[in-house]
Amino acid sequence: MEDDMPQAGAASRKVRAAQTRAALLDAARELFSERGYLKTKITDITAAAGRSTGSFYEHFAGKDELLQALLAEREDAIDDRMAGLEHPRDHDLTDRDQLREHLGAAWSVMRQSRPVTLALFQAMVADDPGTGRAWRDLREQTGTIRMHLEYLAERGHKLPGDPELVAAAMGAMIVTLNYALLPPADGEDEQHVIDTCTDLLLHGLAGPEPRPAEDA
Repeated sequence: MEDDMPQAGAASRKVRAAQTRAALLDAARELFSERGYLKTKITDITAAAGRSTGSFYEHFAGKDELLQALLAEREDAIDDRMAGLEHPRDHDLTDRDQLREHLGAAWSVMRQSRPVTLALFQAMVADDPGTGRAWRDLREQTGTIRMHLEYLAERGHKLPGDPELVAAAMGAMIVTLNYALLPPADGEDEQHVIDTCTDLLLHGLAGPEPRPAEDA
């Protein structure tokens, strides 16, 4: 029995540590949604979580590391949802349905995890432009779109520009719109936002629709 006591104590400490970490993440998520990333202090997070400031630094080196932990949770949730689903590179983004599917999926993820995406946006904008963080983040976030655009370019389709730059421009539009556009009232449909973005980008990728012939 005595040998079991240290093990039980270690297990109990692990449970408490996990609970503290979860409480800090939950509090940060709520405060980022209410106040924004830049206006939320570490002491605000610990107070909302009912934990000491010292306990924060047992889990995170700073606020940015906590934000990366929230991002990792979001990415894990996306991976779980996409598990077993194939995603070939040969999607044709000049096809309205396929383009809309991609934009709709991206928009849904951003809206469902809005506190995290807003915090990431604010942290990116607040960083020194010389670090190149904004471009690296945007490039990473639009890797799937870039892959599909490269497929189109390989088929000889003329894009408005380099696939990397076009993908980043598309991502920047969606990310900024998510930041600026307040969530709709409960139950209100956001499909019109996805449709608007789809039609706007579609003509840039596929080219404008031909004008009807004028009557002689």
